[in-house]
Amino acid sequence: MKSLRAASSYEDEARSATAQALESTKEFANQALEKAGERVRDLRYGVKDLANKGVNSMGEYAHATTRYVAEQPVKSALIAAAVGAAVAALVLAMRRNSSKRYY
Repeated sequence: MKSLRAASSYEDEARSATAQALESTKEFANQALEKAGERVRDLRYGVKDLANKGVNSMGEYAHATTRYVAEQPVKSALIAAAVGAAVAALVLAMRRNSSKRYY
């Protein structure tokens, strides 16, 4: 009889320990999920702010460029032609180098 009571007592202790372990695991998982959610929200807001700053900067650059072209149309055309020629020369040089590699 004593061994049956002892076994029952051990069983109750094991159930209690298991229930406590499950509850602790649930609490830990909930806390981890809350922290992860907070970090994702913070990251999302940070990216949103950075994107807004980028849009504002691009708007400022576009406005400054438009103003410069309006004030200096000949100079702007010469700069654009020089940049276009440089890009074309670079593309042609790359095409020549890539065609030589395959022979």
